[in-house]
Amino acid sequence: MPLGLGNIFNGLYRQYGHTVILLLRFIDIAMLFSAAWLAHYFWLQQFAVDQHYRIVIALGILGAIIFFEIGQVYRPWRNDAMRGEIPRIVRAWILALLAVVSIVALIRLHFWFGSSYRWIASWGALGLVFVLTARALLSQLLLWLRSRGWSQGRIVMVGLNQMAVAVGRQLNQSSWAGLQVIGYVDDRVEDRQALTDLSVPRLGKVSDLPAIIAREAVDEVWIAFPGESLADRAHYELRHLPVSIRLVIDCFAFKQSKFLSLNTVAGIPTLDVSVSPLHGVNRYIKEIEDRLLAFMILLLISPLMALIAVGVKLSSPGPVFYRQVRVGWNNRKFTMLKFRSMPVNAEASTGAVWAKPGENRATPFGGFLRKTSLDELPQLINVLTGDMSLVGPRPERPDFVEVFKEQVPNYMKKHMVKAGITGWAQVNGWRGDTDLNRRIEHDLYYIQHWSVWFDIEIAFRTVLTGFINKNAY
Repeated sequence: MPLGLGNIFNGLYRQYGHTVILLLRFIDIAMLFSAAWLAHYFWLQQFAVDQHYRIVIALGILGAIIFFEIGQVYRPWRNDAMRGEIPRIVRAWILALLAVVSIVALIRLHFWFGSSYRWIASWGALGLVFVLTARALLSQLLLWLRSRGWSQGRIVMVGLNQMAVAVGRQLNQSSWAGLQVIGYVDDRVEDRQALTDLSVPRLGKVSDLPAIIAREAVDEVWIAFPGESLADRAHYELRHLPVSIRLVIDCFAFKQSKFLSLNTVAGIPTLDVSVSPLHGVNRYIKEIEDRLLAFMILLLISPLMALIAVGVKLSSPGPVFYRQVRVGWNNRKFTMLKFRSMPVNAEASTGAVWAKPGENRATPFGGFLRKTSLDELPQLINVLTGDMSLVGPRPERPDFVEVFKEQVPNYMKKHMVKAGITGWAQVNGWRGDTDLNRRIEHDLYYIQHWSVWFDIEIAFRTVLTGFINKNAY
């Protein structure tokens, strides 16, 4: 390959995957368009694509762009990335096609007569094959370029410690980055290699950096040892050399490093310790997801809710709905709706009481509603009004919140997202009179790992495992 072209590839793949990720977006669009055209030619025997088909193709590719972004398809690659990447691509592409089919079915029903449904099914299958094949080929190309040395950025670590070992492992597993740790420098005379398992040699001391960089053709120096003095020394030794210097943030120095994540806010780097996932575009995605699904579910189950309402009225005098103040997002109070399961004024003498096994406050019909969780269905109205979410931590009464926040560590962090009808704790069996600490652990896990796919998983698990629970009283 000509030297000039080799330099182009070298620069392309040394930019830590950013160029590759951008290239992937264009490749995906090209693959999906090619698959659509091939399916069109196969079924209609025409080179030119009809206007109706062009509109559907444009909608499909636009949907793929949106759902691929939401589904985190364009994440940095690793050596084993394909196993985790395939399910994300399949889910995103299926959702994009379903969205297109729904739009076209609502606008132009006659479009699906004839061979159109076969065409879009073929496009779906071919598009998936083309996208996955293109990614596999690109991955092999990256590995080949790395083996030829064109995509390798050579790094020397300053200071060998736990952070340096973690960085070395991460870079070795990240073929998309095109970076290689060739060794480390450390002034400490004891054998640091025996304290770690980083399989790279000690190249010398910090004062030897200029000679090492010239001899080993080093591209970057990464400082992984804490302390301003070491960074200053390394910077001083490298003052005459055009080499990049990076200071690695030692997250291991923090006691709860598993809760930390790096972020950029308005161009300002931050280390996030406890942050709500519902900011920026995530908030609007969650709102659309909640209200659209709540509206559709309410339409589907409206006959069932009407029957339950009649049953509540016949079981005991009083209103159909039981209104109760709960604490939700940002500690704001709201009125949560339930189908009434107890006689009116059942708590007049006791006040707020935690539901426990063996209690007999509920009516026979109300007990059935509680056991099957059907009394929770009116909370879909709370979702429509924006007070609740379909998926999230379950809300509690203000009286209980005041007690629990002093007893359970990090209890109030559950209010960083909207309260939900179902949640990660509930599908794992932690509902009702169960261990509050375990429930909060699951709620915090949900907040830290929130995504649209996580919501969908919880919703499906709620439906598949059923609404009946032994801890519902």
